[in-house]
Amino acid sequence: MKVLISVDIEGIAGVFHPEQTRAGNTEYEQARRWMSREADAAAQGAFDGGATQVWINDSHGGFRNLMPDLIDQRARLVLGKPRTLGMMAGLEASPEIVFMIGYHARAQSRGILAHTINSAAFARVMLDGEEVGEAGLYGRLAEERGARIALLTGDDVFGAETLPAFPGARFLCVKTAHGYSSGVTETPAAACEAIRLAARETIETSSGHARRPAITEHRCELRAQTSAFADLFCQWPTLERIDAVTLAFDAPSMEHVVRILNCLSAMSFMIR
Repeated sequence: MKVLISVDIEGIAGVFHPEQTRAGNTEYEQARRWMSREADAAAQGAFDGGATQVWINDSHGGFRNLMPDLIDQRARLVLGKPRTLGMMAGLEASPEIVFMIGYHARAQSRGILAHTINSAAFARVMLDGEEVGEAGLYGRLAEERGARIALLTGDDVFGAETLPAFPGARFLCVKTAHGYSSGVTETPAAACEAIRLAARETIETSSGHARRPAITEHRCELRAQTSAFADLFCQWPTLERIDAVTLAFDAPSMEHVVRILNCLSAMSFMIR
């Protein structure tokens, strides 16, 4: 069985402040170590449960946060950018199972460090009429490629908003949100042990699943943080302006949705 583990940093146990997510300070160096340890725990658990191959996708920021010397040597790492499938790079290897480790709640929620793709530029993302975060977007992309979202970890707000979207998935809460940058957390050691056990049990009990009906056309609506960002994004000729801060586009696949949103995110740096 092939497993893809996508790892973000905001949902890692012990991470609460933006400085912990940004390179260039000691708090980040500690947080990336915790991130690497949780990724390693998920990989070890997957192998313990019977996985034959495991890919770990570094899914935060510049996609070069993981510390390879802390990861199980049997795993393979997906690092760096740009990459076509973003936080789900590794789907090219056709994994059957996907774990989302250290993920966070969507923008405008009360989750710890909550945002969707780009906190400076994106205020809300709607997919086919449903508000989604990164897990909702990338989970649909994984399903489009034939994989199943089987394990989610992060804070309680993330779990509550995401788990209903992926029936049959397991959620492990490693911290409880009291606000954007406060809450109660498991220790890194306790979180890693729980993740290892959850990953093992998830693989051991994994079975075939009914696929979600294929959707051949998607409607994505994006609310920008300011009208200036909307002005910039609408230079893209296929985007439709809804109002001062809202735009929309149609796409023939989830891959197209994700790639367009990531391109808009990259464009946003032009006016910061």
